[in-house]
Amino acid sequence: MAGIVTEKQKRILFITLSIFGVILILFFGIRALKAFRKFEGHRPPPFAEELQTDVETIEDWMTIPFISHNFGTPPELLFGSLNIDPRENHKKSLKELNDEFFPEADGYVLTTIKATVLAHQPPPMPDTPAIPSPTP
Repeated sequence: MAGIVTEKQKRILFITLSIFGVILILFFGIRALKAFRKFEGHRPPPFAEELQTDVETIEDWMTIPFISHNFGTPPELLFGSLNIDPRENHKKSLKELNDEFFPEADGYVLTTIKATVLAHQPPPMPDTPAIPSPTP
């Protein structure tokens, strides 16, 4: 009779699991409330990431899709500036692309990508002119 579970054992198991479930619900519920209070009624901005504008931050370890995403430049434009097929080269870093396609010109890919990204960026907004104060 070792495999038979009595009604009392079932009840004890049910109560134990129920209490454990309530404790888990309370634990994670309190954590969720603390997280929601942290926002203080504010929603995150729709585009939390700002596009980069300083092309000098582009380095040779970056891939063209990464640069495209961070600088808002279409990857087709970047690959086109290098005359490289994007299908098999989209996971390669700028250094790998330079070593494979332009081994005689060190830094060519990095320089070309920086120039292309810079040319694709919109012109900077002019500062609003200060209103001159009237002279008495």
